[in-house]
Amino acid sequence: MAKTRNKAELKAAKAEAKATRKTASKQRRQQLWQAFQMQRKEDRRLVPYMALTFLAITAISVAIGVWSGGLSIVLFSIFGVVLGALVAFIIFGRRTQKSVYAKAEGQSGAAAWALDNMRGKWRVTPGVAATGHLDAVHRVIGKPGVIFVGEGAPARVKPLLAQEKKRTARLIGDTPIYDIIVGNGEGEVPLAKLERHLTKLPGNISAKEMDSLESRLTALSTKGGPGAVPKGPMPPGAKMRGVQRAVRRK
Repeated sequence: MAKTRNKAELKAAKAEAKATRKTASKQRRQQLWQAFQMQRKEDRRLVPYMALTFLAITAISVAIGVWSGGLSIVLFSIFGVVLGALVAFIIFGRRTQKSVYAKAEGQSGAAAWALDNMRGKWRVTPGVAATGHLDAVHRVIGKPGVIFVGEGAPARVKPLLAQEKKRTARLIGDTPIYDIIVGNGEGEVPLAKLERHLTKLPGNISAKEMDSLESRLTALSTKGGPGAVPKGPMPPGAKMRGVQRAVRRK
């Protein structure tokens, strides 16, 4: 009797998991379609670029198949369609991301949003320090060490960065500390290039050391009190993480 019940429960669990995956897949498709429709209305070159890329790759693959002869025609045709669709999706993702970053540029809280949407094992704490003018400093812990990212007027952000670096250095010893100001001025990092800039920093610490740093710095932030994170307006569709994941899964 118990064995029969266990089988029934296992079957029900499998059915529920299958339904959950189906719902999640449907939501991803809907999210992709909505993002595509929004981008298509704003970017007139999107559809032509995607179509030309798809057709060009497919045509080249078919031509190679015809030249090879035999079964290669079918194989290369299928390969061309799949590869063409993949590259077209990559173009869609890149152009959508570029458009969103362009809209977010210069808005309060844009750097915090960009950091929150980074891929990889980054530990982001927004607003560890801030001013009443919506200038802010965000803390990032990663393989390079501790990175402070400031956004706002450089004249007000630089003292905040110096203060946070000094406080943190007392606690973490020889662990490297980097500071970045987001902007388009000399020595600043543009918002769209922020993630690339961070990933180019050298790896200095291990994942285990990152965990230890996060624990110690969280305690420091709690003691010092959190800064006010700017709540400036974000452009529609600015949350790119879901779209990026959906594109990669496709």
